[in-house]
Amino acid sequence: MQNDTGLRTLTFTATREDYRIAWLAALAITIHIAESMLPSPLPGIKPGLANIVTIAALHLYGWRAAVWVSLLRVVVGGILIGTFLTPTFLLSFSGALAAVAVIGLGSLLPGRGLGPVGYCLLASMAHIAAQFYVAYRLFIPHEALFGLLPVLMTAGVGFGLASGFLVQAMMAHFNNDANPDTPAA
Repeated sequence: MQNDTGLRTLTFTATREDYRIAWLAALAITIHIAESMLPSPLPGIKPGLANIVTIAALHLYGWRAAVWVSLLRVVVGGILIGTFLTPTFLLSFSGALAAVAVIGLGSLLPGRGLGPVGYCLLASMAHIAAQFYVAYRLFIPHEALFGLLPVLMTAGVGFGLASGFLVQAMMAHFNNDANPDTPAA
């Protein structure tokens, strides 16, 4: 298409799915930024509340939407917080990639999949494992780092379960809103 000056212009049309992903990504970015301000008892231990939005996106709109929400959260969040392309960003990005990869594999399981608790638990463990691997390989290649791994994985299990139960409650609420004749649990 050409404009009045004879130059070609590109036109993009946003779909309903684009708007959903943008809204969910904005919500996840907001939570990501708020969570970055929380004090951490140990380096690398954060509740991962923004991942709740990723798992909700998975359940509501599928794996592709979850990937977009997760990666947009990390990239845009990193830009807004000022950590883009820093070691913190690399750790966050590697964790997000691992988490969406493992929930993608989990979504291929036969039947109804794992459910919110299972997906959050898998995502949390994959996130921590990837971050640990990147930290060890790129930043702290010292055997003593392995002493921190059980603490990180234990925190990951706890936060993954808590996130999973939150997503499960959200999904039950969404399902009740979508079907008002269903009695509340």
